Amino acid sequence: MTDSYDAVVVGGGIVGSSVAYHLAREGTDALLADRRDEGRATDAGAGILSPATTSRDDETWVRFAVEAVDYYDELVSALEAEQDGPHGYAERGLLSVAVDDAEADAYDRTLELVRKRRERYGTPAPGTIRELDAEEAKSRFPPLAETERAFYYDAAARVDGRTFEAALRRAGRTHGLTEREASVAEIRLDGGEVRGVTLEDGSEIDAENVVVAGGAWSAAFESQLGVEVPVEPQRGQIVHLDVDEDTEGWPIVSPFEGHYMVSWDDGRVAAGATRETGAGFAPHTTVAGLREVFEEVLRVAPGLSDASLRTLRVGLRPLSEDGHPVLGEVPGVSGAYVATGHGPTGLQLGPYSGKLLAQAVRGETPDTDISQFGIGRF
Repeated sequence: MTDSYDAVVVGGGIVGSSVAYHLAREGTDALLADRRDEGRATDAGAGILSPATTSRDDETWVRFAVEAVDYYDELVSALEAEQDGPHGYAERGLLSVAVDDAEADAYDRTLELVRKRRERYGTPAPGTIRELDAEEAKSRFPPLAETERAFYYDAAARVDGRTFEAALRRAGRTHGLTEREASVAEIRLDGGEVRGVTLEDGSEIDAENVVVAGGAWSAAFESQLGVEVPVEPQRGQIVHLDVDEDTEGWPIVSPFEGHYMVSWDDGRVAAGATRETGAGFAPHTTVAGLREVFEEVLRVAPGLSDASLRTLRVGLRPLSEDGHPVLGEVPGVSGAYVATGHGPTGLQLGPYSGKLLAQAVRGETPDTDISQFGIGRF
C-alpha cells in the first residue's frame, strides 16, 4: 500500500526541519525524509546570530538576515510552548576585535558599515554597539590577546544547530509531522506535475508537493527536475575546546580573519571555521585545516593554550553560486520546491527560510518576498 501525504520534505537539517515543522503546524500532512548524511552543515555550525555586525556589504542579504534573526524570538517562544526539550538558543553579546594593525583597516570599514546600516534600517535595534579599550575587552573574554580595537554588541545570539533541529522535530510531531530515516531516490513526475517520491528501498510515497532541502546534496535532483541547482559543498572544520573556567556569559568573539569563537555555558568554546571550496564531499578533518584553526585560536586568544580538545566537527555547507539562498518553486514543475544554498549562514537564515517556503507550499504569500532567491535567477 502506498503512503500518501500533502507534502514530502527531502532533507532534515535546519532548513528541512523548519519547512516540515511549519507545514505541520499549519495543518499540512507532511513527511520529513532524512538519510542523515555525515557532514551535514547543521551538525557542525556554531550558529552566530548577529547580522547587525556583519562585514558583508550586500543589502539584499543583510535585509533578509535581519528579518530571519528577528524571527528567532517568535519561533523560540513557540518551541518552548510546543515541546519540552532544550532548543539551544541563547542571547549573547558579540565582541568584534582587531588584534593587530593588519586588522585595523577591516575593523574601521566594518564599523562604518554598521553605522550606515543603522541609519538606513534602524539596525541594530534593539541593542547597542560600544567601543571598548583593550582592558575591558579582555575582561569580557579573559583568554583574549591584547587588542588594537574592539567593539561590543549586546544583542547578538547563538544557537546550537543540532539541538534546535531536534526541537523543531519534536514540536512538529505534536502537530502530526511524520519522520522517516530514508533516502529519496527519485521524485516522481507526471506531465510536469509532482506525484510523489520513490525511496531507495523501492517504496513509493504519493504527494502533490516535494521540497528539496538536501543541503550540499540538493543538486542530486537537478536532472529529474530539469533545472540547475548551482550549489557546491564548502567544508568547514571546527574544534570544541574544554576550558577550565566558568564560561557562562562569555561573549562570541569575532576577529577579522574570518574565524570566530563561541562560548557555551558548560566550559566549552567552539573555534573555527575553515571555508574550503573544491574539497568535494569529504566530511573529514585535515592537518592543514586544523592547523589553520588552532593558529587562529592562539593568535586571538592565547589564554586558551592550555584548553583541551573536546571534539572536532566538520560540515559541508551548501554554498550557492552567488552566495544567496535558493528558495521557491521549480519553474515548469508544479509542486516541486527547493530550499538550499545558505552557505555558512544556514543557522542564521534557515529557520525563517523554512517558514517562508512552507507558506509558499501551502499556496500562501510568504511574509517576505522570496522571488529574489528563486532558482530561475541562474
